Amino acid sequence: METLTHALLALTLARAGQKLLPRYGAAMLVVSGVAADLDFLSYFGGPSAYLRFHRGVLHSVLGSVVLVCVLALVFWAMARRAAAKHSASSSPRLSFVAALAVCGVGVLVHVLFDLASGIGVRLLWPFREKWTGWDLVSALDPWILVVLVLGLALPEVLRLVSEEIGERNRGPRGHVAAIVTLLLLLLYFGARAGLRSRAVGELNAREYHGAPALSAGAFPSSISPLAWRGVVSTDNDIEVIEVLLAPGVGFDPERALRHFKPEDSAALIAAENTAAAKTFLGYARFPLASLERGDLGYRFTLRDLRFADGDGAKDNIIVRVELGADLRVMREEFRHANSAER
Repeated sequence: METLTHALLALTLARAGQKLLPRYGAAMLVVSGVAADLDFLSYFGGPSAYLRFHRGVLHSVLGSVVLVCVLALVFWAMARRAAAKHSASSSPRLSFVAALAVCGVGVLVHVLFDLASGIGVRLLWPFREKWTGWDLVSALDPWILVVLVLGLALPEVLRLVSEEIGERNRGPRGHVAAIVTLLLLLLYFGARAGLRSRAVGELNAREYHGAPALSAGAFPSSISPLAWRGVVSTDNDIEVIEVLLAPGVGFDPERALRHFKPEDSAALIAAENTAAAKTFLGYARFPLASLERGDLGYRFTLRDLRFADGDGAKDNIIVRVELGADLRVMREEFRHANSAER
């Protein structure tokens, strides 16, 4: 999920728990709630670095523990320094345990939201490269943003109205609205989980051009919770079809767009055995290879069909391998699908 949503979510958490938070609690929640996205900086190292480090370094269990400890230590040290300068202050001091707890909540919620959205995370990095994701919402979900913005803005509007008419403000501002917002988000994710289960069940229950589904995935639309991008793998092809869960809308598997898998060959095996292809196959959910014969050898391309054609997402990465006529690897590289000539 993109950083703006994480920041708004952290602010909402801070408001919901403001009665329980220690000193600097809101700042710790916001910083820890967005800090894991620092591994996005790997994007500027190119697609190879991005695939290697993004959603792994600071989203894994190990990275999260280190991040929590570092952030807690920084805030604890800042609080001690501030207390030393104002020794006569009656403000309660920040304990390291409290800082750990608050930063832990911020990082945990960040990772959980990224598990539910986008490409998932590598929880066991660097020991295992396995990606885990729930495919419940898109990386940028407008409905989540609307709920968060309203939950944060409405109390401010009501406060201004109350001050205008002379009413005194009672209790922590926005506390109830923040709790309601979090409950609405839980209900929304629960509903999306049910809809995704329905979509995958629909995909698995059908045959596609006479062949049963070997595996199926449903990927969310950023606009409608009732629209899913269905991807089905059969023996000979990978089929892509829109799944609409609105009442009265039928599902016709014959409408699926077919992408034929290449036939086995020595060139295909040589390309798939390269380091780049092996890394990509651990990342892709529905990998599709293409092999072109040229005058000087072969061009092998590997892409992930969970991404639609023309998808400009930075996570939409392809592999390109150039083989000589004798099947020697001349070049292998990762590319962002939207930034390179295919």
